Amino acid sequence: MSSLPKEGNRGKMKMEGVEGDASVGGTGRYTLKPTRKSNEDIIFCVDVDAESLVEMKTAGITRLDSIRQAILLFVNSKLSINPDHRFAFATLSKSASWLRKEFSSDVESTIAAVRALSATTVSSGQADLTNLFRLAAHEAKKSRAQNRILRVILIYCRSSIRPQHQWPVNQKLFTLDVMYLHDKPGPDNCPQVVYDALVDALEHVSEYEGYIHESGHGLPRTLFRFMSMLLSHPQQRCPQDDCDIPKPLMKKSAESGNGEDSVLISTSQ
Repeated sequence: MSSLPKEGNRGKMKMEGVEGDASVGGTGRYTLKPTRKSNEDIIFCVDVDAESLVEMKTAGITRLDSIRQAILLFVNSKLSINPDHRFAFATLSKSASWLRKEFSSDVESTIAAVRALSATTVSSGQADLTNLFRLAAHEAKKSRAQNRILRVILIYCRSSIRPQHQWPVNQKLFTLDVMYLHDKPGPDNCPQVVYDALVDALEHVSEYEGYIHESGHGLPRTLFRFMSMLLSHPQQRCPQDDCDIPKPLMKKSAESGNGEDSVLISTSQ
C-alpha cells in the first residue's frame, strides 16, 4: 500500500508526449505544439457529511467554511483567466445530487450556491460516487456538443469511509480532480485507504490528467494553495508528479564576492 504523499501527489509517473532537448547543461528544453483548448464546464461536488463540520486549526472555522472560501477563490481566479468558463454545483452525502444544475459564469450565482451549502450533523455511513459520475457523463455529452469539456472537482472530507462506485472502465467522458481533507491517521480512521480509493476513482474515469491533493493539517491556507493548483486546464497539464509548482522559497545566507550576505531563492524540490 502506498503512503499518503507529503504534498498530495499520487505517485511517480512517467512523462509522455513531451518533446525535449537535454543537451544544454543537463536541463531539458521542452516545446509544446500549439493547440486549441476548450472552454470548461466545471462541477464542484462538495462532501456535506458530518466530517465537513470538523473545525480547522483557525478558531471557529470549519472545513465547510474553508471550502466555501476556496471555491470563491477558484471561480474568481478562473474567470479572470477566461470569462467563458462555467460552473455548476452538487453535493455528496450517501450519493451525489444537484445543488445548482445550471452552468453559469456569473459570480453572484456562484456566491448564492456556495451560501446554500449545508452539512448534515449525522454521518451518512457511505459514499457512492456512481450517481456523480452519471450526472457528469450526461452533462459532458452536452458540453462536447458545444465544443467544451467537462471537469468535476470533488472535495471529500471523510477519514474512514471509503468511496465506492460502479462505472465502466472504458467510459471516460470528463476529468476528475479531488481535494481530500482528512484527520490524521488513528485507531478510528484510515485516510490512507480512503485516499487510495479516490486515486483509483480518478484514474478510472478521467478523460485528461486528473489531479488529487490531500491535507490532514487542518490549515485553510493549504486548501487554498491546492485549489489554486487546480486552476490548470486539463488539456494543458503534465502528469501530476512532474508538476513542480508552487516552488518552495527558502532564504539562504551566502557569502557574496564582496563579503556581504545575500539572500538566495532556492527552487530545490
